[in-house]
Amino acid sequence: MSTVVRFAEVSKTFRMNRVLEDVNLDVAEGERLAISGPNGSGKSVLLRLMCRLLLPDSGTVSIDSRYQAPKRSFPQEFGILIDRPGFQSLRTGLENLQDLAGIRRKIGVERIKQAMDEVGLDPTLKQRVGQYSLGMKQKLALVQATMEQQMVLLLDEPFNALDETSVGIVRSLLLRLNAEGRTIVFCSHNAADVEELATRRLVLRDRQLQPAG
Repeated sequence: MSTVVRFAEVSKTFRMNRVLEDVNLDVAEGERLAISGPNGSGKSVLLRLMCRLLLPDSGTVSIDSRYQAPKRSFPQEFGILIDRPGFQSLRTGLENLQDLAGIRRKIGVERIKQAMDEVGLDPTLKQRVGQYSLGMKQKLALVQATMEQQMVLLLDEPFNALDETSVGIVRSLLLRLNAEGRTIVFCSHNAADVEELATRRLVLRDRQLQPAG
């Protein structure tokens, strides 16, 4: 099984605060990797390093060439939910997603609508995003991370603000996408989410990744 992302002796410091120190990690193709840890431990930083939204202070982050186009810093086959995207509050969910899809022009409106349906979000809804509930905004963020059928998903608290029914829908979707060959790395504080979804679990503690348990 090939390695999608590899960390070799990666360290990162913010404002004199060392967040990660000499971290080594191989993310295997097709796995469902859960990363947990206390608030402020650096989980989001780890995900940002994985997709090169951040660069390490020392060490290297390597991405398999199948997911990284030459001369591009961002891996084009990665779908990312880190914080919530800056959606335009005066436009509908569908309109926002069409704007994002227009960047790469890889998918059309029918695929966007299908992706919205997959998370239980009505694509015909005329409500503006600024009037969405937190749960609806979370679903919209999940759609932007999956609608282009990205092969690697980096998801920071993907079940945040979702009700019980929506959690089940999203969990089933992620399991299906993984069965189709997607690699999933996610952070969660919820032990039940980790238990149901992860094939491997790591804890970020004291600037290091450690096996869970």
